[in-house]
Formats: sequence, C-alpha cells, structure tokens
Amino acid sequence: MATAFKARSSADERQRKKSRLQKPTKAEVVDFNWQGRNQKGDKISGELRGASAMAIKALLRKQGVTPTKVVKKPKPLFARKAKIRPADIAVITRQIATMLLAGVPLVTALEMIANGHENAAMRKLLGEILEEIQSGTPVNQALRPHRLYFDELYCDLVAAGEQSGTLDQVFDRIATYREKSEALKSKIKKAMFYPAAVVTVAIGVTLLLLLFVVPQFEAIFSDFGADLPLFTQFVVNLSRFVQSSWYYFFGVATLLVWAFTRAHRNSQQVRDKVDAAILKLPVISPILHKGAMAKFSRTLATTFAAGVPLVEGLDASAGASGNAVYRHGILKIKQEVISGLQMNVAMRTVNLFPDMLIQMVMIGEESGSLDDMLNKVANIYEMEVDDAVDGLSTLIEPMLMVVLGTLVGGLVVAMYLPIFQLGNVVG
Repeated sequence: MATAFKARSSADERQRKKSRLQKPTKAEVVDFNWQGRNQKGDKISGELRGASAMAIKALLRKQGVTPTKVVKKPKPLFARKAKIRPADIAVITRQIATMLLAGVPLVTALEMIANGHENAAMRKLLGEILEEIQSGTPVNQALRPHRLYFDELYCDLVAAGEQSGTLDQVFDRIATYREKSEALKSKIKKAMFYPAAVVTVAIGVTLLLLLFVVPQFEAIFSDFGADLPLFTQFVVNLSRFVQSSWYYFFGVATLLVWAFTRAHRNSQQVRDKVDAAILKLPVISPILHKGAMAKFSRTLATTFAAGVPLVEGLDASAGASGNAVYRHGILKIKQEVISGLQMNVAMRTVNLFPDMLIQMVMIGEESGSLDDMLNKVANIYEMEVDDAVDGLSTLIEPMLMVVLGTLVGGLVVAMYLPIFQLGNVVG
C-alpha cells in the first residue's frame, strides 16, 4: 500500500510540474457581429474582434451600449486562404516605424497592429512575434524564424538598430526601403506584362479565328468547285492542321512550361541563364538594367545608413539586385573591396555600372556621404524606370493594334479573296 501511495504521489507531483511548465493556451481572437441599444435607446450594430461573446458584451457595456445580440461573424463560403504579401510587410513596417517615432513602445505597437489587422494570417504572425519578444527574445531573433516574410537584410538591419539604440530610425529606413522596392518591383512587372500580353492576345485571337471562323468559310468555298487563291488555300490548310493537331500543341506546350518551371525552381544554373537572357531582350532590357541598379543603390544606402559594414551591405545588395548577372558582379566588387580597393575602383572592373553611378559613389566615398549619394542615384534610376514604363505603355497600345490588325486583317482578306473573285470562279 505504502509503495502504491508513494508511486501515485510521484505521478501527481510530475503532473503538477508539467502543468506549471506548460504555457497557458491563448484564446483565439475572432470577429463578432453585434446588435444593441445606445444610451438614448436607439438600435445600433457593428463588428468587433474578441476572444468570446462574453468579452464583446463586456466591452460594449463599457462603451455605454446595451448588447442584445452577439454572434460570430460567418465565414464566406468560398473564402480564399489568407496570405501575407510583401506589400503587407511594407505596410506594417511603416506602421511600426510611425508608432515608434511617436514614442509608442514596440510591444504596444505590435499589439495594436495585430488586433486591428483584417488578415488572419498577419494577426497570427504578429502574435507569434509578440510572444517571443514578451518572453525576452531580441526583436531580430523573434523575426528570423519567419524568413518567408522577413529576409536576412530585414533582420540584420533590425539587429543593427537594437545594438545602436535607434530601432525607431531603423524601422523608418526599412519601411522606406520596402516601399521603394515594392513600387519598383511593380513597375518592372508592368513593363514585362505588356509584351507578354501582346503575344498572348495575338495568339489567342489567331487560334479562335482558325478554329471557329475559317471552317465556316471553308464550307462555303467547297460549293464553288474551283481552285482557291494561294493565300486563302494556305489559311484553310493551316486551319485544318490546327483543328486536327491542337491537342498535340497544347500537350507539348504544357509539358514545356512544366519542365521549364521545374528546372527554374530547382537549378541555380538555369535561373542564372534566364536572368542573363532577360537582360538582352530588346524592349525591356534597359528597364531591367536600371531597375537592378536602383535596387543595388537603395539597398546599399539603407544598410550603410543603418550602420551595417560595407562588405555586409554589398552582400545584401547582391541578393536584392534581383538578377544573377548583377549578383555575381556585386559579389566580385565585394571581394575587391575586401582586398583593399575602393568601391568605385572595384565597380569599374565588372563593366556593369555606368560612369554616372561610379562617379557618384566616388564622390560619396571621398566626402563621407556614401549613403546620401546612393539614395540620390536610386531616386534617379527609379524615376527613369517609371518614365520608361510609361513610355512602353504608350508604345505598346498602338503596337497591339498593329499586330492584331495585321493578323485579323490578313485572315479576313484571305477569306474574302474568293468572294472578290467570285465572278471569275463561277465562270
């Protein structure tokens, strides 16, 4: 009996220790729809976020509202899973920077942003970071497990701000950097979208005509009993070929896209070759070159101003440039700087950067204002990218009309040639 009692007591003691070590589970915060009456007796309603209906009712009573109905907000039937985009990270970074500069403690700022954010995934992310910070973890260490949203550059800048005691200023710099980067990325995507749109629309319209319009005319031509003009016969033969073999083309195209996507995702060599090829495209290559130089300048300026050593800043700039050609060139510059060369001298060895950028870097190094000069260079190239994208948009619209007009007009002419020659054909 004594042995059994002792064993049971030991088990109870282990359970008590385990329960003390376990963290209390945090209640899930959800949205509630509520209805009630204000102090005048008027019916009012709204939405609030809280852990339970009881908590919502208590909050309403504190605000002078008598709740009559509090229910969980129903989820949409076809709701998409909440995602966190890079633009969302830029927004919350700006919010954190604004609150820190206003004197709001970081923990309070994160709590306010998390509670007021409409994206459930963002609320969960900020909640996890907040728990780590409240347990004593440095801010940069609390961010590092979430590499999908806070990259190495972001975490290193925050670490530099913590060490120097200027976390508010660093978050302000990161917010500016992220906003500029997202704006530049959007412009470059827009520049690449227009040519792709022209090609896609042209192919789509041509296939529709060959699959559905030309066969109708072919049925009419078959009653003529005479040879068709060469151009018309070519279009008819092409239409027959597309009708009989479109699924082969579709299958091959799907296979090629799948194989390319897989190779691009798994092979660094393939990604490097694609980056090099993109920089040689005739229409958008100037935009991509300027975009890469703007990213390089902006990233290096941000890291240098935050107190990150130049070599580490070059490392971060290489990854942020967005293109393998520039990444390799910047890494080569880093090695030259490590060996003792000035950065402006090292930049001339890679044959990637124009004289204007190199001269601005040289002036910045000599005057001790490298971050300021690089920011000015980044502003210049970002404006040039903006102007180039606007110019491309203006150019693409008439180009699209010309391409579509040529394709559609050519097919229409081919179909109507026999009708124009109807008298000779009948005769």
